[in-house]
Order: sequence, then C-alpha cells, then structure tokens
Amino acid sequence: MARRSADLCRLLHFDPLHKAFFPSFLRSQFHLHLRTKAARRRPDDDPDDRHRRNDAGGGSEPWDRSFRLDKGRGQHLLTNPRVLDTIARVAGLRPSDTVLEIGPGTGNLTARLLQSARRVVAVEIDPRMVDSVLARASRLGVDDRLTVITGDALKTEFPEFDICVANIPYGISSPLIAKLLFSTSRPSSFRSAVLLLQKEFARRLLAVPGDSEFNRLAANVRLVATVELLMDVSKKDFVPCPKVDSTLVRLQPRTDVPEVDLDEWLAFSRTCFSNKNKTLGAIFKQKKRIAELLGRSNSEGISTKVFMEEEQNDNRAKENDDDDLLEQNGSEVSYFKEKVVGILKSGGFEGKRPSKLSNEELLHLLQLFNQNGVQFR
Repeated sequence: MARRSADLCRLLHFDPLHKAFFPSFLRSQFHLHLRTKAARRRPDDDPDDRHRRNDAGGGSEPWDRSFRLDKGRGQHLLTNPRVLDTIARVAGLRPSDTVLEIGPGTGNLTARLLQSARRVVAVEIDPRMVDSVLARASRLGVDDRLTVITGDALKTEFPEFDICVANIPYGISSPLIAKLLFSTSRPSSFRSAVLLLQKEFARRLLAVPGDSEFNRLAANVRLVATVELLMDVSKKDFVPCPKVDSTLVRLQPRTDVPEVDLDEWLAFSRTCFSNKNKTLGAIFKQKKRIAELLGRSNSEGISTKVFMEEEQNDNRAKENDDDDLLEQNGSEVSYFKEKVVGILKSGGFEGKRPSKLSNEELLHLLQLFNQNGVQFR
C-alpha cells in the first residue's frame, strides 16, 4: 500500500509534504494513510490470541499452544479478559471462601478467582491442563492456595465448598447440575453456582410454566434452586471458536425446599413430562404407564434415581414385563386405571398439560397420588 502511494506521488510530480499542495492537517492524514497495516498493529495483537493483553495471569498467555485443544472433547478456552473479570466479580467471592472450579483449563479464570478467594479446588480431566494451571499458579505465587484434582467431574467426589464456578463442555451440563443439586437428599450447603452454559440449554433452564421451552429440567431445578441469567457470552470470546454462543447463569440453592422425597419427585416429573404437551389424562391413561405405576405402588423399597435430562421411553425389556402384567392382571390394571383417572379428576388435573403447571400445582398432584397409595419410585 505504501509503495503504491509513493509511486503515485512520483507519477503526478508533487511532494505531499510541500505546503503548496496540502495544509498541515492534511499532510498528517496523508502520513497516516501511508502507514502500513503491519506498522499500525500492536506488537501483541495476534488475531488468534486477541485477548492476551490485560490477562490476570501475570502477563502470561491464556494458552501457550504447547498442546492441541480438542474440540471433540469440548475444549474451548475463554480468553476475553472483560468476560473473565465479570465472571469473577459476579461470583460474589468472600476472602474466606473455598471455590470449586470445574474445568479450569489453563487457568485464565483460576488466576482471577485466587485474587479474591481463600482457596480454589479445581477439577480437571485433562492432565495437560492440570500441568498448565499448576504452572501458572506457581508463576503467580499462589500455588499454595490451589488444589487441582485430576479426574472426571461427574465421578469425582466434591469437597465442601462455598461457591462453584464452571466453564465446562456443554455435554455434561445437565448431569453436572443434577450432581450439584440432587446428589443428596437435600441440596448441598453451597451459596451459589455460576455456570457458563450453551445458550440454548440456558434458555431451557430459565424457562417458566407456559413458555414453549418449559421442560422437566426447568421444573426440577426450580424445585430446589433459583435460576438467574447473568450475561450472554459470544462464541468469539473462546479459543478455538465454538459453533454456538454461551450464557452465564447463577444457581442459588433454596432455603425453603418443599418437604418432598426428591427421588419420588424426579420419578414423578419424568412421568408427567414424558410428553409435556399432552394432557395429564392422556399421559396417565396409557396402559403401559398404568402397569408401571401399579408395579411400583405394589412394591416397597424400590428407588429409581433419575437425573435431569428428559429420557427415552421405557426400554424394551421393561415393556415386555409390562405386557406380561397386563395379560395376567387385566382386572387389577383396569381398577387401578380408574383410580388414577379419579385422582386426576378430583384435583382438576385431567385436562391440564404439564408444560402449563407450576411446581406448586405439580406438588399438589403428587400429594394427591401419594395419599391414595400411588407411588412413583
């Protein structure tokens, strides 16, 4: 660009610096135009690592490229310093806090969490990432306050913590939320969890009764926690760039969790949301559904632990068992069906759809079933 401009000047036989041709302010603009793109670029303005500057990691790069990131495993490093600073701020850390960080990567967020918290316990499945985040903490002189557990977050036993922060592969979002909120008979005693989730998944999590996206996931989470949208995060803020944008949400365990058996609730919500847009009458009149409830209601001590994702219909082996039950106990099944339909009618639920019901209404229906001897686990 600079060479072409200079050649043009010689061709036209004029000197752009001469006052006869340009006043001073135009001469300065001409010089700016002649500067090449390379000259104008900042030394550290690497397009593949554009968020390097202002990193909290003591001037170190967010990713030193010493190993290859695997998109198939959901390895996308958040590198935008403004977003990282915001996450650390909205986490609401106290000087006495222990933070559970799931998926620390190379430590871009870890470095910021260690600035405010007493201790960070990170869970990372990739040994290369473990080495990277430990080395970074050592360079910053805070390695004595960082513990890294090498392992699968879904299989690792979490220590006690105050705040959870997670930037994780989207594929484990649902089971991770289940582990945080439903791994015990009552939600854990942590204050909150700040999670970076796939945008579409977060919208489903934030849905309320009546929304087209309202689902079993949202109903289950809202039973034991409040959900808050904090901010949307562009896919361009990650390296390598994923295909979708993200959303940051906060889950805060409720102190007023209803008195309900959580295993029973999870099995009940699974039944209700097996087809969320059908009426409850249509759902509970299905022969195989009736047979399943009859078998559970006639048994004691059977616990079916159900996690958050909407699951497929009963497997084929279970369907065969239900067929046998229908053939052998036709009259009993018919009687039980009338009983279930009667419960729905008595509460005014027969014509209602699960996607339109609040948790209070669903809890009332579950109570009616239990009072009449119908069990879901």
